[in-house]
Amino acid sequence: MQPQPAGEPDPSDPQSGATTVIERIASWVSDLLAAVGLRGKGRSVFAATVALAWLLSGIYRVNPEELGVVLRFGRYLDTQEPGLHYHLPYPIDTVVLPKVTQVNQLQINGQIESLPAAGPGASVAESLGPVRGERAAQMITGDENIVIADYVVFWRIKDAREYLFNVLDPQTAVKMAAESTMDAIIGRNPIQAALSDKREQIADQARQMLQRILDGYHAGILITRVQLQRVDPPSAVIDAFNDVQRARADQERARNEAEAYANDILPRARGEADRMNQEAQAYKSQVVNLARGEIQSFLSVYDVYRQARDVTSWRLYLDSMDQLLKKSSKVVIDSSGKGVTGVVPYMPLSATKDRPASELPAPAPATGAAK
Repeated sequence: MQPQPAGEPDPSDPQSGATTVIERIASWVSDLLAAVGLRGKGRSVFAATVALAWLLSGIYRVNPEELGVVLRFGRYLDTQEPGLHYHLPYPIDTVVLPKVTQVNQLQINGQIESLPAAGPGASVAESLGPVRGERAAQMITGDENIVIADYVVFWRIKDAREYLFNVLDPQTAVKMAAESTMDAIIGRNPIQAALSDKREQIADQARQMLQRILDGYHAGILITRVQLQRVDPPSAVIDAFNDVQRARADQERARNEAEAYANDILPRARGEADRMNQEAQAYKSQVVNLARGEIQSFLSVYDVYRQARDVTSWRLYLDSMDQLLKKSSKVVIDSSGKGVTGVVPYMPLSATKDRPASELPAPAPATGAAK
């Protein structure tokens, strides 16, 4: 590398380049004033006014929603925060003011119109052109079904320098990355998840994956949200799919009715079982207590019997005969017993107690009163 001659500016130094441009502009203004006839003091005043106006043109303001990206000869120099700032006047420095707080919205539809024909003399391929309709927007789910999705991507500028210098068309870059991302995420999930219960989860996964892709591009873009709007099967099979959905809805309704019936009948059955168990426990306690009482009664009688066997035996015999004869309608007396001369007459009370009084026999007249 050869050294620069003495007095020659270094072209790789931005400050040296700016000084050279200023000197050339001053020389050009001087030649212009000489051409129009301005000399002496008037020429100096005019030159000073033009120079002052040119220098003041470097004052600029950055609004609160913006950042000021200063370029020197088209190369990045600095980033300024909101407020009043100064840069060297054009054409040395320029400033770009991207809106870093503005949230941009990108609508991606599943239905895209086809392009018009190329002309009457074009070939078939040229006439069709890059047709992108419903077929091009179809995505395959994880269970090998086909869906068409409409979704919205919300994004804003994260790094102004990367946004301005690393991506030529940010809107197109976000669109292409979003389409690839959604195809990948839909392909990992079954169709039912995309249609109903996991839409928010799919949208969040797409946002994370899309952000990783754009960060890999150093695009300086922040994805704030991905919102799924419509996920439907293709129009050719929409009727059959709706029938399947209705069948699943009927299945779910029948399952809910069965669960409601089970929730109604099971508590009642459990209550009935508890009641029967309680009754059985009560009956058990009653029987056991009665048995224990009878055992205690028997033991007490046995103790008395051990002390006076004859008296106790005779008393037990009389008690037994008393209980037995209470239930008998006929009594037979053994006339061979001591002090018994024959059968004692008796009135058949058991045969007459249920008959009306009109059917009973009249009492026999008293003979003693007739005499």
